[in-house]
Amino acid sequence: MNNRYSMNELINIIIAREIRDYENVVIGAGIPVTACVLAKGMHAKHATLMTESGLIGFDPLVPLIGIADVGASRGFSYSTDLFSMFTTHAYRGFVDVCFLGVGQVDKFGNINSTVIGDYDNFKRRLPGSGGAADFFSYAKRTVLTLNRGQFVEKLDYLTSPGYLSGGDSRDKSGRFLKGSGPSTLISRKGIFKFDPVSKEMFLAYNHPGITVEEIRKDIPWDLKISPDLEETKPPSAEELEFTRRFNPIQSIGQRAARRFINRKRYPKFPEKGAAFLNGLRSKFFSKK
Repeated sequence: MNNRYSMNELINIIIAREIRDYENVVIGAGIPVTACVLAKGMHAKHATLMTESGLIGFDPLVPLIGIADVGASRGFSYSTDLFSMFTTHAYRGFVDVCFLGVGQVDKFGNINSTVIGDYDNFKRRLPGSGGAADFFSYAKRTVLTLNRGQFVEKLDYLTSPGYLSGGDSRDKSGRFLKGSGPSTLISRKGIFKFDPVSKEMFLAYNHPGITVEEIRKDIPWDLKISPDLEETKPPSAEELEFTRRFNPIQSIGQRAARRFINRKRYPKFPEKGAAFLNGLRSKFFSKK
């Protein structure tokens, strides 16, 4: 297999590596679904996948189109409702890890996924909060992904609290599960961790072909660099094959897929469209 990979694939695979066996994992739609399926298939076979809508122990058959996509699953252990996911599961400390996308993030892992600009006169509305603030507050750890977002000194809006002002300020507030907070931030250029004492973000891994100087250009504060800085381990052939078979469109990216489809004059009829996408999957990602 050709081991070239897209940025979507790299981020997917890094997320999957963050999941540990036997963990209770809350996921939404999008990249985390593929990552969780990969983790269960590779190294975390006993992880329990849960959706915000209340599916517990579900086994995705295809990528979800939303958090309540029951038809995308082979089955599930049991189901509950959205309210109970927060009150019975998250608030009582039964969520080990969750994954959140970032619009803006500061050095202590506080995030904005609500608006860019002033709240009453915003430049752009983001999709948050949804359940982000609740899961970020009560999951034992949170993995952040920054794809098209920004590192900022000060958030335009605080959607979900990370380590607040750093140090022990999160635990001292008494509002969150003790010891909880962001553990990792994954961007298109590197992987960041949080200092155990100061809680300030630092660079732990730079992605292949990306220099520290390139990463620093995106960050408005004096970024700390791990003395043990390593290069991100590239995806293995097995990880890539699994990812591409489960979600080929996500692997090449929605924009690239649309461009390819438009070049082929993709017909706008559902039955022909489905056949075309199946052909696309087989052309690019079939097993040799």
